[in-house]
Amino acid sequence: MPTWNEIVKNNPAHSINYANRWQMLAEQGHDIVGEARLIDAMAQRGSRILDAGCGQGRLTGFLTDRGHTVVGFDVDPVLIDIAKEANPDATFYVGDLSTDEIPESDFDLIVSAGNVMGFLAPEGRQPALDHLYRALKNGGRAVIAYGSGPGRAWSFPEFFANAETAGFVVEHKFSSWELDPYTDRSEFLVAVLRRPKPYGLGQ
Repeated sequence: MPTWNEIVKNNPAHSINYANRWQMLAEQGHDIVGEARLIDAMAQRGSRILDAGCGQGRLTGFLTDRGHTVVGFDVDPVLIDIAKEANPDATFYVGDLSTDEIPESDFDLIVSAGNVMGFLAPEGRQPALDHLYRALKNGGRAVIAYGSGPGRAWSFPEFFANAETAGFVVEHKFSSWELDPYTDRSEFLVAVLRRPKPYGLGQ
């Protein structure tokens, strides 16, 4: 599967079309923030949350409106500009999960939705998880979701192995944002990963 930058290079209008599609779905009454509702339910009030691969900020805005301090991070500067305009109370950075450290750290929660992981080049997968791990506070959780099927080479077993190499503990595996059970046949993954606390700092 091509990376996001490769898609945009081949079609410069892709970013705007992507943002417009979500805007159209929202105007038609579709639920476009289901992932954010789950994250909000997992978070204490006023949590620090990283929206990794935030796009135009559809989840960032929802979580900010509920009192969280949210940072959006995305490789696409066009989408970041749209996100900034729509969500002036959030903070946004342009950066590549595969190559760039997250500019801020000590997050209580990280969410990565929208198949962000599916767009990473193979050589960038482990570094991306390493960067997310370092951005979390001790005991913090990352909720990462993507689909694995034709054209998507990052198998779920490989993802779990990469996550554990980064230092994560894989706490939960689901096959949907509605928390349907994960099985070996699942084509979509919602993984809840935790950065463990060092021994002696409590449970």
